[in-house]
Amino acid sequence: MIPPPQPPKVILEEGNRAVFEIEGLWPGYGQTIGNALRRILLSSLEGAAITSVKTEGVQHEFSTLPGMREDMVEVTLNLKRVRFRMHGPGPYTATLSVKGERDVTAADIKTPSQLEVVNPDQHIATLTDKKAALIMDLAVERGVGYQPVEARQKEKVEIGTIALDAAFSPLRLVNYEVENMRVGERTDFNRVRFHIETDGSISSRGAFSAASKILQDQFTVLAGALAERERQAETDAEAAAAPVPAGETGEAAESFEDQVLKKRVEDLELSTRTLNTLLESGVKTVGMLAKKTEKKLREIEGMGNKGVVEVKKALGNLGLTLKQ
Repeated sequence: MIPPPQPPKVILEEGNRAVFEIEGLWPGYGQTIGNALRRILLSSLEGAAITSVKTEGVQHEFSTLPGMREDMVEVTLNLKRVRFRMHGPGPYTATLSVKGERDVTAADIKTPSQLEVVNPDQHIATLTDKKAALIMDLAVERGVGYQPVEARQKEKVEIGTIALDAAFSPLRLVNYEVENMRVGERTDFNRVRFHIETDGSISSRGAFSAASKILQDQFTVLAGALAERERQAETDAEAAAAPVPAGETGEAAESFEDQVLKKRVEDLELSTRTLNTLLESGVKTVGMLAKKTEKKLREIEGMGNKGVVEVKKALGNLGLTLKQ
């Protein structure tokens, strides 16, 4: 049996960065678990991002605003770097309204109570004229991974709204390294060390735990699916083999009877001679047998009194009788 590893340890934690270490991994499992966790961390954790922006006085992303140093292409690139912590399902609308000569940052974004800007120092634009103004409505949504506009856009946006490719992932950096370690007499066990950095909307500990939970959930389904099918098959077989209690009626009894009638005569406790006689006469299932009267059964070549008694007893064990 493959032994489990030791619980992960946090060996360094500074701000949004942390280093986790897992020891005692079976030889080769360092790469297996390391690669799986890294892929999930980068692609499967939820985050929030700006998905569209509508700017007063701007018709498309190649426009420019009087008194603003950057064009709208540069501004939208800067907006993609603004990170949010979302406390609800979303989507939500944030606003930006700035006038006068000044540097515009994410701290100037006004958000509803469900949204929080986690990098307020992020530069957005530079206004170079006292009469300049930058007024925006920002749509912020929750999502997973990276989603280009084409994959997300279902309806045409109104004129003046610029849809943005959205990088929802809250991870900035995920790396891992594997090295050998001694466990007992063996020196080929693995130690894996994860280096994780987030954007601040989630802690490194939270990201590591969330990714581990996703991986666990996926393998739990794989491990339990076949076992559950086997248990269900055994339950169905037991139910089909059990006789119907005398006097039972209703849908449950009808369903059970349908199952019983579909059983093959080979499943009945019949002697070899009686079974072969029935099969040679074309009687393949319990339902076909139950449709015969005693007279019709006796007319089958090779079916004597002993065979008729056997058939009656076998049908009786299932709560059935020959046709009257």
